[in-house]
Amino acid sequence: MSRKVAVIGGGAAGMMSAVQAALLGAQVELYEKNNRVGKKLLATGNGKCNFSNMNMEQSVYYGSMAAYYDEMFSKFGVRDTIDFFSQCGMLIKDKNGYLYPRSEQAATVLDVLRFELEKCKVTVYTDMSVKGIQIGQSGSKNNEKNCENSNESKKIGVITVSAASGGNAVKFYDAVILACGGMAAPKTGSDGSGLKIAQDLGHQLIKAVPALVQLRCSDPFFKSVAGVRTDAGVTLYIDGQKEAYERGELQLTDYGISGIPVFQFSRKAAYGLLHKRKVEAYINFLPDYTDDEYGKLWEMRWKSQSSGYLEQFLTGIANKKINQLIIKLAGCGPHDKVSDIPAKKRKKIEDLYRSLKVTVCKTNGFEYSQVSAGGILAEELTLDLESKIVPNLYFAGEIIDMDGICGGYNLQWAWTSGAVAGRAAATKH
Repeated sequence: MSRKVAVIGGGAAGMMSAVQAALLGAQVELYEKNNRVGKKLLATGNGKCNFSNMNMEQSVYYGSMAAYYDEMFSKFGVRDTIDFFSQCGMLIKDKNGYLYPRSEQAATVLDVLRFELEKCKVTVYTDMSVKGIQIGQSGSKNNEKNCENSNESKKIGVITVSAASGGNAVKFYDAVILACGGMAAPKTGSDGSGLKIAQDLGHQLIKAVPALVQLRCSDPFFKSVAGVRTDAGVTLYIDGQKEAYERGELQLTDYGISGIPVFQFSRKAAYGLLHKRKVEAYINFLPDYTDDEYGKLWEMRWKSQSSGYLEQFLTGIANKKINQLIIKLAGCGPHDKVSDIPAKKRKKIEDLYRSLKVTVCKTNGFEYSQVSAGGILAEELTLDLESKIVPNLYFAGEIIDMDGICGGYNLQWAWTSGAVAGRAAATKH
């Protein structure tokens, strides 16, 4: 007899888990609080959907589940993801290892998944919020007694609220998969409700923080450089200890720093701030130069271009707004004569281009983050992503304490965890 499985959450992980469970013969019902599935998926990769990456390794993931990288991705890895979408008819484009649908439309990935849900006869309930999980079949004391040591006592009730009627209902299943996201992009449905359900059932959580998100800085000068995009190296320090270095297109905003290099270590900054630690970033606007090359660059420049004003002297080194900021921070003026600038201020100018320190005071909120870090502890899950606390309850996706850097890694985790949970929920005996 086929197992009856409920999937809570119609995002990437939820849809994959539903399809995989159905392919193994389960009767699957999927609950989505929005009026359609895949709302968050449509926004990924600026609408182009970087859905995976050929360059996989454990170091691209954070969180307690990252320790089980090999076990998880050996069950369903990048090649399995490629095969799945290819068999669904989707052509794939490889951009230096970054995988996209050939159409470069996130809607293509969503449509493929929707069609598979239909093909596999998954029942999809939209505008339906899940408010809790009930353990064991409900009924009279007599019924409960009759259910002892039976399969009925092992069933899981899903408590739902319909947006249309507002009424509560409880339906029972052999297994339930919680795949309703973390807390990132709450307008798409990832509002932390799944984390609360898990916590109410006795699970411990790593506190969720925004990840792949912009960092706000307390330095007063950011409005003067807002809008600048530049290649830079950025080093993160927490309590004076180097935690990360990233290079790429840095975006300077009126409140702080953004761009891919910032996103890559933003979760470390977020946890540093959560624990009241001192978080700083050092920006290198000229990252191509070695220390020796950098010293020779300035030595030659001071000698050969010492006539004229400082503003003219610095033209061509970096963005004009950055040059103007460094002039000010060095205690100089744009019309100071280069020949009159003392050695101490010259050294200050050199150091600022190489290592401009900014103080990080907070991250932008969950509404701006691409993913949230934290969630269900790996120690409370089996390698099939089943709860060790509540039998027949499974987890998939962002709700688990596992998050990756930019590059399609978080969607790959959605596919992997969804497949693992879906297959296990459908076949457990």
